[in-house]
Amino acid sequence: MSHLSILMGLFFGGLFFDEISASKKNQYITMKVFINKQIPEIGIHMLKDAGFEIFIPDHDNLSREEWIGYCQSHDMILSVGTEFKFDKDFFNECPNLKAIALYSVGFDHVDIQEADRRKIPVGNTPDVLSKATSDIAFLLMQSVARRASYNYEKVKSGNWGDFDPLHALGQELYGKTLGIFGLGRIGYEMAKKSKAAFDMDIIYHNRHRNEEAETELDAKYVSFEELISQSDVLSIHANFKPEQTELFNASVFEKMKENAIFINTARGGFHNQKDLYAALTEHKIWGAGLDVTNPEPIYKDDPILELSNVCVLPHIGSATVEARNGMAKIAAENLIAVSKGEKMPAAANPEIYSER
Repeated sequence: MSHLSILMGLFFGGLFFDEISASKKNQYITMKVFINKQIPEIGIHMLKDAGFEIFIPDHDNLSREEWIGYCQSHDMILSVGTEFKFDKDFFNECPNLKAIALYSVGFDHVDIQEADRRKIPVGNTPDVLSKATSDIAFLLMQSVARRASYNYEKVKSGNWGDFDPLHALGQELYGKTLGIFGLGRIGYEMAKKSKAAFDMDIIYHNRHRNEEAETELDAKYVSFEELISQSDVLSIHANFKPEQTELFNASVFEKMKENAIFINTARGGFHNQKDLYAALTEHKIWGAGLDVTNPEPIYKDDPILELSNVCVLPHIGSATVEARNGMAKIAAENLIAVSKGEKMPAAANPEIYSER
C-alpha cells in the first residue's frame, strides 16, 4: 500500500470517527427533560440551546400518577416545588433517571442517600437567593416589631380610631441581640443587614464556626441553649433535616425571652405551630414572623393569623426577578453539565463524584 493510500485512509478514517464521535456527543446531549412547572425563560433557552428536548405540562396540579409517568419517560427532571418526594419508592419507579435539578436551595424532600446509592446527581440553587431571602427575614423582623400587618388591617377596615398612647405598641430593634440558627449564606446576609441598620449584636449556633462572620460582624458562637435564652430576635436559616422536625417547640419557646421575636424563613418543619401559637398567646414570647409554616400552606382559619403580633407570608423568600432568574440559570447549568459528563456546578450530593 502506498504512502498516499495510507494517508488518505487515515484522513478519511479520522473524519469518519470524528463524525461518529460528534454523533454520539449530540445524541448524548439531546436528552429529554421534564419540568413540572413553568420557570423563567432564561433557563428554558439555555436548555434548548444545549439541545435538550423539554416537556412542561399544561397544568400545575399533577397527580402522583401523572408525575411518575412523566418522570419515567424523561432522562432528567427539573423539579419546581416540594409537592412530591424523591424517596426510595420514587427511585424504584424511575430507574432510568440520570439527574435531578431542583429549583430550590433546600433538598429535604430528596432522599440523598438513595440518590447517592444510585449515583444520581442532585442539583440545587444556592447563593443566588441569599440576599432575597434574607430581605424577607429582615422585613418580617421589622413588620413584627412594629405590628405592621395588624395596623395595615386596621387601615383597610377604616378602623383607625382615636389616638391611644398604649394601644398595640411595637418595639425598637436598636442594640438588640439577633440570634441566628444556621449562619450560612442567608444567615450571614441577615446578620449583616441587622448589624448595619440597627447595630444589633450577633450571636449564632452552627454545626461549624463561621470565621468570616466572627471577623466581619463580631458574631459570637454560642450553644443552642444560649442562643434561645439570649436572643431578642431568633431567626432560622439552617438547612432542614428530618431529625430537626419541630425543634422549636413548647420547651424551647419556654426558655426564650418574653420580648423575643421568632423568625422562620427556612422550613416550616422547624417549628411546632400549635406550640408557637400557645407561646404567643400566653406571652412566653413577643411575636413571630413566618415565611414558611407548618403545615404549608397554612390553613386559612389557623388562629395564629388573627394575632396582632404575627406576620405570615406565603413562602416568597426567593420571589424576585433577579433571584428566580438566577435559580433557573443554575438549574439549567446543572443539567447541561451532566449531559456533558461533567460535575454539576451546584450539587447537593457532591460526594457521588468522589466515590466514582
